[in-house]
Amino acid sequence: AALLPRPARGLTDRLYCGRRVCYEVLGVSRQASKAEIARAYRQLARQYHPDRYRGEPAGGEGGGAQAAHEKFLLIAAAYETLKDEETRKDYDYMLDHPEEYYRHYYHYYSRRLAPKVDVTIVVLVMVCAISVFQFFSWWSSYNEAINYLASVPKYRIQATEIARQQGLLNKTKEKGKNRRSKEEIREEEEEIIKDIIKNKIDIKGGYQKPKIYDILLFQILLAPFYWCKYIVWYCWWIYCFTIKGQEYGVEEKLYIIRRHMKMSQSQFDSLEDHQKETFLERQLWIRENYEVYKREQEEELKKKMAMDPRWKRYRRWMKNEGPGRLTFIDD
Repeated sequence: AALLPRPARGLTDRLYCGRRVCYEVLGVSRQASKAEIARAYRQLARQYHPDRYRGEPAGGEGGGAQAAHEKFLLIAAAYETLKDEETRKDYDYMLDHPEEYYRHYYHYYSRRLAPKVDVTIVVLVMVCAISVFQFFSWWSSYNEAINYLASVPKYRIQATEIARQQGLLNKTKEKGKNRRSKEEIREEEEEIIKDIIKNKIDIKGGYQKPKIYDILLFQILLAPFYWCKYIVWYCWWIYCFTIKGQEYGVEEKLYIIRRHMKMSQSQFDSLEDHQKETFLERQLWIRENYEVYKREQEEELKKKMAMDPRWKRYRRWMKNEGPGRLTFIDD
């Protein structure tokens, strides 16, 4: 019995109440309820609080204000340990198993250093902030594209003609009391032209009109739906074209071509219709045909670069004045 470790031997100065047992500090038993612990803490806090101490010996033990202050800190540490169910459970386990020192040390400091704010809330706030930034950034890019198209004579003339046919520009020139300044009329005509361009032109790619379900928040929420949809589509693809051996349709052929070109859906949609027709005519969904097309494009690009004056000047500079060449030029 003398060799068995007593609970007090597992206490250290840096954990919980140090060498003192927290229950003994508050004067309660280990079976005390939360209400009893809180009542004992309030009584001791009123007795040893530095603001209520007036110089008499603290609890009859002597030591003055400094001893009362240290006693109050010990009482506060004991209450912080026992008021929380999880912390109290770890502390009771330490009293019953004093030999597991490193486990107690880890649990104590993991709770003290753990973030006070729920990580889920932090992640949710970050996702919402990124989503709002994405949405307004895409709207800004879309408005820049509309403003640019409104300044291009080709699209501006067509939009103005449509506005005249619909009688929208005639409404801006009113007389009498409703007459407005030229600046106001010009601004309204500009907005009408931009609205027509928005309705008549389908902008694709990075400057397309933003959609609410494209932002990060909705992508995360809809991720299970997209995964299920992809699995169903993939199983359908295997069944139709691998097992049954059906011929590819136009959409399937364009999908395979896009995969060969390693382009995203938005990038592929931004291509002109005649380019897609050329892909279909050359049967680029067949891997061998695509490899031939790829080599042709690379050779054509090399020829363009060889004939480009800027590329010629760059090669000339690399040959004569480029890096790794030491020259002495007289002024």
